[in-house]
Amino acid sequence: MRIKLLSFLFAFLIISGCVGVSSKGIFGTGVSVATDPRSVGTQIDDSIMQKNLSARTVLLDKKYLLSVKSKVLDGRIFLTGKVDNPEEKLKLTKLAWETVGVRSVRNDIKIKEQFNFQQSAKDILITSQLRTALILNKNIKAANYQIDTYKKKIYIYGIATTSDEKDLVLKEAREILDVKNVIASIILVDDLRIKKN
Repeated sequence: MRIKLLSFLFAFLIISGCVGVSSKGIFGTGVSVATDPRSVGTQIDDSIMQKNLSARTVLLDKKYLLSVKSKVLDGRIFLTGKVDNPEEKLKLTKLAWETVGVRSVRNDIKIKEQFNFQQSAKDILITSQLRTALILNKNIKAANYQIDTYKKKIYIYGIATTSDEKDLVLKEAREILDVKNVIASIILVDDLRIKKN
């Protein structure tokens, strides 16, 4: 029994050492492992897919390291960021679809325009306000959501425990001052392929 326990702990340390821990969640998906309703296996699969896609994206062009973000939830890939032209956007979509295990791809990448400091500051403020609202709302597990804002449009990615929680997140987003649109990619726990026991 003791040998099995030691073997399990050793395997866990190796796996967690491979995937790493970041401020965006243990597997880089923007969801805290403690509240993540996905099974550990699904979390690891998503993490591997995300790291694979990130590496291939940077190999395509190093500038994508800072300009393009990817998130993987339950085999679904979400792309955000900015590129110079539509051809690049198509290349990145194709690259995402070529990722082993992908179930769907949502590409919210925008074509770059001239940098506007005032607009960027406003986007950061909107993101901060929504993040605070989600944390303060006791009926929302804020750690399960990732937020990006671009030109006053909020992009929300995450996993909701119930449809009521999903509705609350959308309501909080729409109540932020100056928000033009809310684009949500929120998966319900019931829609996950494999859930935590």
